[in-house]
Amino acid sequence: MRVLIVEDDGAVGELLQIFVRGLGHETELVSSAEAALQRLRAPRPDLVLLDLRLPGMSGLDFLQLRPVQDSRVPIVVISGVATQHEAQMCLRLGALDFVPKPVPLEHLRAILEHFEPHVLAQTRELAGRPVDRRRSPRVPVTLPVRVRDYHGHEWETTSVNLSPTSMKVRASGSPQPGPAVELSFTPPGDEPVQVVSVLIRINLDGYVFYFTNLTEAQLDRLTRLIRRLTVLSPPS
Repeated sequence: MRVLIVEDDGAVGELLQIFVRGLGHETELVSSAEAALQRLRAPRPDLVLLDLRLPGMSGLDFLQLRPVQDSRVPIVVISGVATQHEAQMCLRLGALDFVPKPVPLEHLRAILEHFEPHVLAQTRELAGRPVDRRRSPRVPVTLPVRVRDYHGHEWETTSVNLSPTSMKVRASGSPQPGPAVELSFTPPGDEPVQVVSVLIRINLDGYVFYFTNLTEAQLDRLTRLIRRLTVLSPPS
């Protein structure tokens, strides 16, 4: 991913750059929201780490700009002195997450790992290369499913339908998941599957996830399972 870091404290910015590069991502560091606004033009960053307290335009002001909202660039806000109201405002304005200072690096690592599939899928769509999520048939199947977000919060539900590349699960009073989660389930007569998944649709009765990091073996197993289930019931 291309990560734009917006941080006016040079030492903090350099630390973030070293850490993010160590995870295999490209980085660019700017010290103001005004400079960040210019960087939203091509080549578009895949993710922005945004300090809330900046000279001139604040991070909160930046989030409210129409060009920022229209860009759909995923943004994680970082701050050490924000009020609860400011944190909530950032999330309401579309920030993916709000991270306190000093930045817990392992937490930042988890954010990047869990949001990367969501970010790259969005980047592909904006570039006119949509991810093909409907290539395979979906069949109704009820399986116990455990959902885990990058904070470590877990909840259990059941599946509604399944394809080799996606799954719909029931909402049934469960909390709304974030944009990227880990799903754990066991197909009938097979081994357990754990897969990072992107939330692609919210319905009244459930959530639809797209699998992002299936191994070839897992994809083959799920494909064979769907073929068996398709014989037993028509695909949805």
